[in-house]
Formats: sequence, structure tokens, C-alpha cells
Amino acid sequence: MMLIPAHHFRDIERKPEYLQPEKCVPPPHPSPVGTMWFIRDGCGIACAVVTWFLVLYAEFVVLFVMLIPSRDYVYSIINGIMFNLLAFLALASHCRAMLTDPGAVPKGNATKEFIESLQLKPGQVVYKCPKCCSIKPDRAHHCSVCKRCIRKMDHHCPWVNNCVGENNQKYFVLFTMYIALISLHALIMVGFHFLHCFEEDWTKCSSFSPPTTVILLILLCFEGLLFLIFTSVMFGTQVHSICTDETKAKSSQRKSLEASTHALGHRFEELFTMPRMFNQGTL
Repeated sequence: MMLIPAHHFRDIERKPEYLQPEKCVPPPHPSPVGTMWFIRDGCGIACAVVTWFLVLYAEFVVLFVMLIPSRDYVYSIINGIMFNLLAFLALASHCRAMLTDPGAVPKGNATKEFIESLQLKPGQVVYKCPKCCSIKPDRAHHCSVCKRCIRKMDHHCPWVNNCVGENNQKYFVLFTMYIALISLHALIMVGFHFLHCFEEDWTKCSSFSPPTTVILLILLCFEGLLFLIFTSVMFGTQVHSICTDETKAKSSQRKSLEASTHALGHRFEELFTMPRMFNQGTL
């Protein structure tokens, strides 16, 4: 794999006139205060709706299949309050992660006036995004879904229909943590409910018929296990990126560069050792 020059991906120039500001449309007027950030992406909207549906499904099974029919009122009240609180916090964090501007760079600000206002020093490097025609701050990346450059962009998550960036990463971390917690809580309650139903009559442990109860519990168990694994991994990667101050996008670029450098070095090693190997083989 050959190293690809950085200017292949973005314009890096040292003088404002080389940034071609005349090709950039002036940025639109700032949005009114209080305007909601929302990405109109069909796949992202569908994933967000599915997320809410799965949480509400878990809420339905926990309440109407396990807790309300239970005769242990203390058990039902305590677990009901805990599960509903975690579900509310998860959905609230999901809304904040989805509707918060992740740190979008003003679109089309690579104009002559703006570049001159930066008062660039001789030899200073300026980064321009050729897709949204904006001056990119350090560690900003362009998102093809949001169609904007995002400051400290980690990745675009379809489940929250938004990029995870500088301004909403904390909400995304909380969302993954709360989903992991309610998934673990649901799995524990399903296990206890199965044991309770095996010890007693199935017709008395739920207001639904035994086949319906089993199907609902198995689906909830599968959902809880799947999302527990997924959100736990996401939560761990996010905490790691925060501790190391390195986003997923930056980490991917670094690994790609290291792999390219290693491959190039290996090719040079093969190139310069081939004559020596040939000479040894002819002796």
C-alpha cells in the first residue's frame, strides 16, 4: 500500500489566495437562536424510531408481563422504579444526542473576507474542506451524511441519527451506559421470572397465556443480550477515546498511516535485500 499525500483529501495551502475563496458561496445567515438541529436522513430516522420502539417494547414486557402480575409488591415497585428511571434517562440522552449540534463548522466560510480576518502568519498552514467549502479547525472531519465538517468528530451513529462530536459526545456516552444498564436489569428480571414460573403454575405468573409469555420473554432476553454487548463495547470505546483524547476517526487515520508506513518499509527492505539473497543463492 502506497502512502497517499494529504493534499489528495483536502486543500492545504499557505496563502489565502491559493484557497480559491471565489469558488465558495458565502455562508448562509446564522440560524435563529433556538433552532433545533436535526439530520434528515432516512436510514438514521428509521434507526432512531427502532431504538425507541425497542425500549418501549422492553418497558411493556417488564411492566405488563413481569411486574404488574407479580404478587410481591415490594419487588415490583423497586424494580419498576429502577427500570423506568433508567429507561427515561436513556431516551432523554438519546434525544439530546440526536438533537444537539455535534460541533458543525460554519458551511462556506472559506471566503476571502473570512480568510483575511484570520490574519495568517507567513508559513501558517490552513485547512480547507473542498466538500463544504469551509476552513477546518484542528481535528475536524467531514461527514458525508450530515454534509458538514464536525469538530472532534468520532463517528456518525445512525442509532442517534447524528454525528458524535465535540458538543454531544457526553450525551452519547450516557445513552450507551443507560441502555447497557437497562439491558442488564431486564436480563436479570427475565431470569428470576423464568425461575418463578417454573416453580409455580405458568397461568398464575402472567396475565398472558403461557405460550405468549414465553415468546415475549425470549424476545426480550434476545434484545437485552444483544444490546448489552453492543452498548457495553460502545461505552468502553468512548471512555477509552476520552481518556486518550483520540477520536475514532483520528485513530483510524493513525492506524492507516502506520500500516502504510510499515508496508512501504517492508517493500524497501525486500527491494534492497533481493540482490543480497540472489548473490547468496548463486554462490
